Amino acid sequence: MITLLLGGARSGKSALAVELGHRHGGAVTYIATCRPLDGDLRARIARHRADRPDWPTIEEPCDIAGALSVVEDTDLVIVDCLTLWVSNLLGRGDDEPAVESLAGAAAERAAARGGPTVVVSNEVGLGVHPSTELGRRYRDVLGRVNQAWARRAETTLLLVAGRAVRLDDPFALLAQR
Repeated sequence: MITLLLGGARSGKSALAVELGHRHGGAVTYIATCRPLDGDLRARIARHRADRPDWPTIEEPCDIAGALSVVEDTDLVIVDCLTLWVSNLLGRGDDEPAVESLAGAAAERAAARGGPTVVVSNEVGLGVHPSTELGRRYRDVLGRVNQAWARRAETTLLLVAGRAVRLDDPFALLAQR
């Protein structure tokens, strides 16, 4: 079972993922995609580590599917986050089709697990139109990656100010009419 948590910066996504881990009642494994590239990111990583207990952590910036393959099948897994994962893949030179293919494979791997998977990602398409070609490319590919995960997720929530709105399949909603 996949739960996808989407939202803007500081919307409460990671905090909710950690709380879901606390409430799980079983083993939790954390897959972190952030690379400590500068002082700001190192401080952010330290804050995230302080917010969660001593759960096993796999620091994997590019191979989410591989990281999911080594986790106990019954563990709750938190993947935080797809936003940085896409940035890491584009930064190493992956093109958009390759990133989208990796996203599909990772989502399929998560869906095949016996235990729950909570995935965190930013919704960057609601903000200012990026002024650079790279920014627009990043926004577009992240949007498609989020869609790939949402297609496999049983639950998708949009978080704003620590509150959540459930996002449903539009065709399922239209079929109810």
